[in-house]
Amino acid sequence: MKIFKKVLTVMLLGLVLDSCASIVSKSSWPLSINTNPSGAKIEITNQKGFVVFNGVTPSSVLLKSGDGYFTRQSYKIKISMDGYADRILTVDSSLNAWYIGNIVFGGIIGFLIVDPITGAMYKLDTEYINETLSKNPVSANAKPMLKIINVNDLPAEAQRHLVSIK
Repeated sequence: MKIFKKVLTVMLLGLVLDSCASIVSKSSWPLSINTNPSGAKIEITNQKGFVVFNGVTPSSVLLKSGDGYFTRQSYKIKISMDGYADRILTVDSSLNAWYIGNIVFGGIIGFLIVDPITGAMYKLDTEYINETLSKNPVSANAKPMLKIINVNDLPAEAQRHLVSIK
């Protein structure tokens, strides 16, 4: 009878202290980024505006899916290359199905503390980014210039929008 009580106690502690998503899953997820043409600069910022990665394509990075207790993470990815239009993409996180396993296999500690704190209750929505960059009609190397023209050389439509500064 003593052995039965010890085994039962160990099993109950295991159920209470277990955290399903943290054990079976993870809190950082890989994201692969590729562009056509390759060699584009990428900058990844988290939802607080901090840069978490700088690099060039093709690239692979591990990103955290959580941002604190019961808070999912979101990222902005800026892809840029001279002569091409910049692209800004968003990568979000969503609920990890393994987190629900705490109801059956885990326990209250895993459900309310461990998985929410570690971020394992979330997973990234995106694993791969493959972007084809578009040519920018205005070259990135074009230098801005100031052109002075006579007001009388403007078309009448443009002259109607002018404001006098005194």
